[in-house]
Amino acid sequence: MDTVKYENQNLPRMIKNVNVDDDVKDLITRTGKDFRVCTSCYGPAVVTTDRKPAKASDMQIKVGDNTLYISKVQLMYINRVSMDMVYAPEYLDACPVTKSP
Repeated sequence: MDTVKYENQNLPRMIKNVNVDDDVKDLITRTGKDFRVCTSCYGPAVVTTDRKPAKASDMQIKVGDNTLYISKVQLMYINRVSMDMVYAPEYLDACPVTKSP
């Protein structure tokens, strides 16, 4: 489990424990891309930062040479990042939030 001290001017200071499942870490390592947990039409979504760029307010978790970013909004609600949050390609364009720029 990764313990990260998260500080943001708009949110109270907190210590947040976030568990990243091994299969999510494997996906990040295998693709060699950075990912972000953002808010979508269907709840939390794990997408590449090509699709949803990271923000300065995101929590960052190093996964090998890459980074998993978690939005400050999702950080308030999740304690675990799992494969069921990873968006299948056919659903990415179904939601305006995750639609290609």
